[in-house]
Amino acid sequence: MEWWIWVLIGLGLLVLEVATPGGFVALFFGVSAILVGGIAALGMSEPVWLQLILFSVLSVGALALLRKPLQAKLNIGPRRAVDNLEGEAGVALEELAAGGLGSLELRGSTWTARNVGTTTINKGQRCLVDRREGLTLFVRPE
Repeated sequence: MEWWIWVLIGLGLLVLEVATPGGFVALFFGVSAILVGGIAALGMSEPVWLQLILFSVLSVGALALLRKPLQAKLNIGPRRAVDNLEGEAGVALEELAAGGLGSLELRGSTWTARNVGTTTINKGQRCLVDRREGLTLFVRPE
């Protein structure tokens, strides 16, 4: 296969990586295709089967060895849920009797809150979120 075909395939894969949120998969295949194109241009991998094997080994090897470190370096990957409010502290906007409903201010927003503690939460008192169900926070005194 001509060397410039490998380079075009590599560039196409790099464009695909930039255009899609693939998480660094096409990147390694694109770079490997460009490397194989460079090696083919030097005449070091004449038969097509050798180029295909070289491309496969380079791309899968780079993917296996470099993808996770690259994602870790760029802080890409599993993230903490933004809407997880468990354990956060809010301020009661009104008195919340034990088992009662009321309002709570948390992260600059007003929430419906249910007191799951055994004591009353007074207006202005801080309380902790145990869990969230829909738009209702289940809280207990801090």
